[in-house]
Amino acid sequence: MTISEVSKKYELSSDTLRYYERIGLLPPVPRNQSGLRDYDTESCNWVEFIKCMRNAGLPIEVLIKYVQLFRQGDETITARKDILIEQREILQNKINDMQQTLERLDYKIKLYENEAIKICEKKLIKN
Repeated sequence: MTISEVSKKYELSSDTLRYYERIGLLPPVPRNQSGLRDYDTESCNWVEFIKCMRNAGLPIEVLIKYVQLFRQGDETITARKDILIEQREILQNKINDMQQTLERLDYKIKLYENEAIKICEKKLIKN
């Protein structure tokens, strides 16, 4: 796939894809005979993984470290797993915080709805 096809498929700009590759977040993408990037299945899997992790809030630095470890081979499996476990805990804490915020918002909305009902009832009683 060309960079523009990958860009469209994963909703990332071509500049972002080039940047990810330049900083080592995305392993080097294969090139065709003309020297243009030719994303294969493995490259696309990396783009999908990185996009997912970034959407979850994982820092670029953490992902770069993960990719570096991955490229070193199977002897880094434990270190990679540890990174993922740590990031999962951070994400779970964020989700918990967001859930508490959502519950508070729901509570506040309900208060406003109850007040609106009271105001409507008062108007009906007056008429």
